[in-house]
Amino acid sequence: MSLVSRFFITAILRWLQLLAGLWTVSGALSSLLLGADESSARPPVYLYCSVADARLIQVLSFDSQTGKVAKSSSLGTPGEPAALTSSADGRYLFASMRDTGRLCSFRIDSTTGALTLLSDVVAGADPAQITLDRSGQYLFAAYYEAAKISVHRVGADGRLSDAAVQEIATAEKAHAIVPDPTNRLVFVPHTGPNRIYQFRFEEFVGRLLPGIPPYLQCPEQTGPRHLAWHPSLPFAYVDNEQGNSVTVYALRGSSLVPGQTSSTLPDDFRGQNATAEVRVHPDGRHLIVSNRGANSLAIFQINAGGDQLSPKEIVPCEPVPRCFDLTSDGRYLLLAGEGSGNLQVFRIGDLRGYLTEVDKLQVGPRLWWVHAVQVPAANR
Repeated sequence: MSLVSRFFITAILRWLQLLAGLWTVSGALSSLLLGADESSARPPVYLYCSVADARLIQVLSFDSQTGKVAKSSSLGTPGEPAALTSSADGRYLFASMRDTGRLCSFRIDSTTGALTLLSDVVAGADPAQITLDRSGQYLFAAYYEAAKISVHRVGADGRLSDAAVQEIATAEKAHAIVPDPTNRLVFVPHTGPNRIYQFRFEEFVGRLLPGIPPYLQCPEQTGPRHLAWHPSLPFAYVDNEQGNSVTVYALRGSSLVPGQTSSTLPDDFRGQNATAEVRVHPDGRHLIVSNRGANSLAIFQINAGGDQLSPKEIVPCEPVPRCFDLTSDGRYLLLAGEGSGNLQVFRIGDLRGYLTEVDKLQVGPRLWWVHAVQVPAANR
């Protein structure tokens, strides 16, 4: 090869290297700018907190990049707000008032997260928990004192029907009411009689029919409280308030069949405790239960089949963790400390452990509930 040829080849290679470098820089800048655009276009997340003693719902702004929270606005309520849930499109929030026995719905301002009261209906003594059916057309409620469940119609404008579509007497201390992923079945854990009532649901008319059998009898001193579904497998997980445990249930036909039960406490714990909330991470690989008394979060690994739990970690948290929620992307856990009034934010899956605290905010006395709402861009 001649000297001239070598020169031209070297020059060409250098130009190619330069172009490659410019391309890399350009790509990096494009990615950075695109990332900035995506960040600015990302739908906002609002946190709604039930502050029972103050009789208000506190709205918090939430930074999904850092996990930081700040107070945004608040709205007084016709009673002590407790359970919260929201429509899938992020337009409406629903709340139960445990002391006045009312159910309320609110419009969510997609720009600020502020609430406007839409409807306020008398429903029954001590509505402990509320859930929308999968279609969003009906609001279910379970009543701790009234010993019943109810179904209210939800209008296209987010308003609740003044009268219930249906009310069914069950037993004392109904504590949750949850439809299955198909929306054809509904399950109602009761902490008093240690039962889980089972119903078939007729979505087209909004009516519940007794299941077969009508309820599952759990062992004494179990206290089935709340229920969470696996995101892709036919398994439900129920935390047992008095049993300080969580039980795996397989869905067979239209009935739950109990399987493994695991303690939520370390072997050396000797104090008083009662479980409260249970959630399954969107990845389907982790389950979390809150302990009131031990004031901790018990984290379990879920096996690939969904039917076995393995203890993973116990994380200390704010006093009396009655409620916690997960952001829809699975990146953060938000915990309401009833005993302290603090809202605690954990990042999920940190290198330092499964949960790492990233922020804490004093919200108000008797902080009963926290619920995260992400408003889709189409509704802004």
